[in-house]
Amino acid sequence: MELKTEIRTQGAVQMLGEMKDRHQSLSFTEYEEKVLKALEVKKDADDEQLDNLLILAAVERISSLEPDWTYVAADIYLKKLYRASSISRGTLSSKGYGSFYDMIALLAGLGIYDRSLFQSYSKEEIHTLEKMIDPEKDRLFTYIGIVTLAERYLAKSHDGKFIELPQERFMVIAMTLLADEPKEKRLELIKEAYWALSNLYMTVATPTLANAGKSYGQLSSCFIDTVEDDLRSIYDSNTDVSTLSKNGGGIGIYLGKIRSRGSDIKGFKGVSSGVIPWMKQLNNTAVSVDQLGQRQGAIAVYLDVWHKDIFPFLDSKLNNGDERQRTHDLFTGVCIPDLFMEQVENRGDWYLFDPHEVRKVMGFSLEDYFDEEQGRGSFREKYWECVFNLDLSRTTVPAIELFKSIMISQLETGTPYMFYRDTVNRFNSNQHKGMIYCSNLCTEITQNMSATVMEEERVEDGTIITYKKPGDYVVCNLSSLSLAKAVKDGVLERVITIAVRMLDNVIDINEIPVLQAQLTNERYRGIGLGTYGWHHLLALEGIKWESEEAVDYCDSLYEEIAYHTIKASSALAEEKGAYPYFTGSEWSTGEYFEKRGYNSRRWRELKEEVHRNGVRNGYLMAVAPNSSTSLIAGSTASIDPVFRHEYSEEKKDYKIPVTAPDLSPHTTWYYKTAYNIDQHWSIKQNAKRQRHIDQSISFNLYVRNDIKAKALLDIHLDAWKSGLKTTYYVRSTSNAEIEDCESCHS
Repeated sequence: MELKTEIRTQGAVQMLGEMKDRHQSLSFTEYEEKVLKALEVKKDADDEQLDNLLILAAVERISSLEPDWTYVAADIYLKKLYRASSISRGTLSSKGYGSFYDMIALLAGLGIYDRSLFQSYSKEEIHTLEKMIDPEKDRLFTYIGIVTLAERYLAKSHDGKFIELPQERFMVIAMTLLADEPKEKRLELIKEAYWALSNLYMTVATPTLANAGKSYGQLSSCFIDTVEDDLRSIYDSNTDVSTLSKNGGGIGIYLGKIRSRGSDIKGFKGVSSGVIPWMKQLNNTAVSVDQLGQRQGAIAVYLDVWHKDIFPFLDSKLNNGDERQRTHDLFTGVCIPDLFMEQVENRGDWYLFDPHEVRKVMGFSLEDYFDEEQGRGSFREKYWECVFNLDLSRTTVPAIELFKSIMISQLETGTPYMFYRDTVNRFNSNQHKGMIYCSNLCTEITQNMSATVMEEERVEDGTIITYKKPGDYVVCNLSSLSLAKAVKDGVLERVITIAVRMLDNVIDINEIPVLQAQLTNERYRGIGLGTYGWHHLLALEGIKWESEEAVDYCDSLYEEIAYHTIKASSALAEEKGAYPYFTGSEWSTGEYFEKRGYNSRRWRELKEEVHRNGVRNGYLMAVAPNSSTSLIAGSTASIDPVFRHEYSEEKKDYKIPVTAPDLSPHTTWYYKTAYNIDQHWSIKQNAKRQRHIDQSISFNLYVRNDIKAKALLDIHLDAWKSGLKTTYYVRSTSNAEIEDCESCHS
């Protein structure tokens, strides 16, 4: 026993020496004393227990005063991870990374990896790629970053044993997404993709990070469906939702075409039960069909603010009232025209209609229109036609009272999300092919939508054949740039170029089990390149959040991102062809550039290039919440300010202390926390950002739970007037623990 204890102590001393050499800015005296004293008590500690002891002692020291202890804890965790992987791989003498080829063969043999990796790459190519893997890049991870990556995303055996290591995951993602590139340049492209991922300059979306190279799951993040006002469409939509949710996708659903409560069915008056029962059905689907066995399904439902069911819709997530009318597991969003906001501001009346009755009496669908110009357009014309038609029933309410109900729900539950439908559709680059009714689960995707309609069902040779007219079933393919790292290292253009190619390839290799979504994906080839680490970047640059300098920097930086993203997609179009719906789009006419005032020489040249070559992707940019993947990359989430300088990230049975990234006596002054920031400054920034993002942005509003109604109303009016397309959660201090959608983390 004494010999064993001595060996353990020597091992700990050796590791402590290595840690001291690597982290010379930290004082190890107290840490060393605690570890050695603990070893005297735990004389029979094995390797696993020794590592846990060392990690725990390091984690306890992570604080705003000494944030770099996170890297000490990460180093020890990595050693533990390497050992676990080598045991699983049967290479007990191996330290760290072993044979990449053997690792792929092992996971393919277990049915965890898809065998297509062996079909796409020769043994020689895999050995060449192994030489590119750089284990030193693992030292970039914080403790919370490596734990999150390992526990959620690394490939394990069926009994949960670690096999794959972090740099191998990045290499497999690169291999999977670039497998179909021409062989003469494929390895160079993989090297470039691995460079971007391993340096944490970018991250791919959660489904891609988790599933690339594996035999299960799909790679896209979110999907958006439009439900028609008929029984078959409602139930077919629910089936599609369950199929996609099972494979890890987040869902957005537009319910605005469904008739309201009390509407007629086949001439029988007052028999329709409205949208709430169908929401209950979706709520049951969200609970019962989970995402790859990891978490329950995530579904957002949207309704127009003029729909007669809007009040019960807004109440559906509240904790009081009739439980039969509650759908606590759904997320809600309201589709808002400019006219409603004008009526709120002017304290005017607002009129609620049944969409089915509007179609029957007026001969048109009110939801199919939007105002083509600010202050005028076809929606308000059609809306007032409905108001002045006495044959049409309506409910009259003060607009401000309806808005109060929206705000009450937001302060209690964080939702509904706000979808400013006129602004969205005015800036839709593919208006020639349709319109946009709502957004997705995280409010950053805005793409053309339409319902799938069953046209015919008949029997042929004893087989039932169903014919459907496929609608535009939106697919979100996401990835995000780490602003603090990519901007500070001067590699923004290089990272964007490979990121756009990788995202575009997701469209071709992904197999989506809902066919109309697959078709929509191929027609528009929509992607959503986003960003995270905005507050991290501001802190490193020494720029205060509440300043014109931050607003101006936001404007110039996102213009730069937009320029390189469009240029990369145009270069891909020259190489591989433009997306099928390019002709007639605002990309092809040049109106996209004119609407945004892109008049400089380089923008004029890019406009000509796009006119000549096209763009590969009909939709290009979207900023997702990405709180999990920004943790992995050691940065701040999305465009959000930090919650606190120091907090604990809760895991299943323990907590991990986390500090704001690169926290120091210099940066701490620039990390003003979310609930202490004037939200109007955040709106100013986001208005500049939105000009350059062709889709939308997951933009949270942070307010205290004692905020006055007028102050929250002013924030919403400011967001609308500033041209924001959507707002995400209203995060008040009473609902601050709201969880983001996992699928959109990128």
